Amino acid sequence: MAYFSGIVFSAMLHMVVISALWVNWQQPSKKVFVQPNYINAELIALAPVEKKQSSLPTKKPAAPVMTGSDKNREKKTQKEEEKRKVAQTRELKAEQKKLDAEKKRIKEEREAQKRRAREAEWEETLAQAKAQQAAEEDERAANSFRQVIQKRLSENWSRPPSARRGMETHVRIRLVPTGRVVGLTIIKSSGDIAFDRSVEQAVRKVDQFIELQTMDSRLFELKFRSVDVAFSPEDLRL
Repeated sequence: MAYFSGIVFSAMLHMVVISALWVNWQQPSKKVFVQPNYINAELIALAPVEKKQSSLPTKKPAAPVMTGSDKNREKKTQKEEEKRKVAQTRELKAEQKKLDAEKKRIKEEREAQKRRAREAEWEETLAQAKAQQAAEEDERAANSFRQVIQKRLSENWSRPPSARRGMETHVRIRLVPTGRVVGLTIIKSSGDIAFDRSVEQAVRKVDQFIELQTMDSRLFELKFRSVDVAFSPEDLRL
């Protein structure tokens, strides 16, 4: 009896499970959407974590122990370094001394050139002044002798009756240092034969300008080896 009751119970349980599955199979399934939850993320600057200093004292490294040979080498190296520095300092001083001497030489040379230039300019100015003064003195002396020649020619010139205002005859007189006339050339005729002939006769009458004998030979060669004279009824010009 008990065995039969167990079988009945098991069969009823299977029917219930099958019925439930059948009902769930026939019912349409609904879609379920899951909405995500959004999370705002921010960066947070973290302060650096200070390392705690150990309260324990640090142990210093042991100093190297130098032997006698090491000390000798170190002293030798130091001496060599000092010698090198002394030699380098001497070289720098010697080089600077050479540069200073060269600068001084260049400066003195420039000053000497400027001084020579000023001296040359001054000498040239003096030479020009002397030449100008000599030229002025020569011209004053020459004018005095020209006046003598003009006076002598005027005294010996007889104007012909045919002389008219505006007539003019130019002659070139060649002289020697004694003042004697050695040549005569008409370089511009007045157009009147009698007037030109009277000019020639006036020069020949003079024959010699004795006053020129007192003239300096340099001035004579410069201005009186040949003299141009213009004869006109109004004036007699050299």
